[in-house]
Amino acid sequence: MLLTKSTAFIIGPVASLLGYIMNGIFWVQERVGLANIGLCIILFTIVIYMIMTPLTIQQQKFSRMQSRMNPELQAIQKKYKGKNQDQAAMMKMNEETQAVYAKYGVNPMGTCLPLILQMPVLFALYRVIWNIPAYVTSVKNAFLPLAQSLITMPGAQDYMTEAAKANSVAFREMTENTLIDVLYKFKPDSWNQLASQFPSLTSLINETQEKVDKMNYFLGLNIADSPMQIIMRAVSAGAILLAIGAALIPILSAVSQWLNSKLLTVTGPEANQNQGQNDNMANTMKTMNTVMPIMSAVFCLTLPVGLGIYWIAGAVVRCVQQLVINKQMDKIDVDELIKKNLEKTNKKREKKGLPPQRISNTAKLNTRNIEKPEISAEEKERKIKSSTEYYKSTSTAKPGSLAAKAQMVKQYNERNNKK
Repeated sequence: MLLTKSTAFIIGPVASLLGYIMNGIFWVQERVGLANIGLCIILFTIVIYMIMTPLTIQQQKFSRMQSRMNPELQAIQKKYKGKNQDQAAMMKMNEETQAVYAKYGVNPMGTCLPLILQMPVLFALYRVIWNIPAYVTSVKNAFLPLAQSLITMPGAQDYMTEAAKANSVAFREMTENTLIDVLYKFKPDSWNQLASQFPSLTSLINETQEKVDKMNYFLGLNIADSPMQIIMRAVSAGAILLAIGAALIPILSAVSQWLNSKLLTVTGPEANQNQGQNDNMANTMKTMNTVMPIMSAVFCLTLPVGLGIYWIAGAVVRCVQQLVINKQMDKIDVDELIKKNLEKTNKKREKKGLPPQRISNTAKLNTRNIEKPEISAEEKERKIKSSTEYYKSTSTAKPGSLAAKAQMVKQYNERNNKK
């Protein structure tokens, strides 16, 4: 993997932007005497997730609406079940489905935009954390003198090419950046071997390693190493505490991911309305919520500790974020939110010169509270009294008509009352 700055479409520019943020955080850390990459990753994760909070809130609102809409959408699907070949029926089903979305003022693609925006950010995050020297100036500068010296050393290219292969780093040409790419992936043994290969650079190699270790070590763990490598070395050296510390990275990652999946589950009255109606989906989600933490632990065991720190920090931040969002969501009147969403939809249609969104007849049963104002008790009583007077005044009703039947019921009641 090439560790210099990414030039990939969209991912590259986003990674550069995120790199500026991480570089700024590390610059502040240096000014307060806490220039540590592990701490920088944690602070960086917090900042990024705070920036993405509006998208998270939008997704949660959509989830609440989706839970409220599901019974109606499922009823429509059930109504047209087995009519896939009937084009007219499918058009009608689509019309009714769109009417439900219109009623709630929700765009069927409403959850896609946040995901589309988040995907390049997430990929770029991994790129920045994996390639820190490419984006954090101070980290790059720590390697720079050694990289400049190695360029002039005979045999350095062959040696660094082999070192790149051992660390799965692409190494196409001998430049400062590519050398730093390889040096950043060095393990403690790699530094000793480098000093043995180039004795004249021993002092500079030791100085570079000291600077890098000071930035790279977080709670006793080298963030460039994987927990598996640290555990193997620690066990062979009898450093049990170090092995336990490394093992905690994948364990904490799995636990934090599991807690996060629990908090992401929609709760509240709207969730109870759908209980028992989404058994297949619920079972799928349950399986994913079990498998994903396990996968997270496996990945964290084999990938650099820095990525494990990011996953744990991200999960913890999401948990705290989700607790706050859930608390706020519980205070929201979903019916009022539905009304506001519908108003927003109609305003957008008005700007486009379109008429207000109409609800089809098939959806009117579920939208009366939106389309028509609620009838007061006095008005309801007036209508009942008016209807009663009409039936009382009907003396020459046509035999078999509704009015005649009402007159018969009236007469029957009057006779019973006299008895």
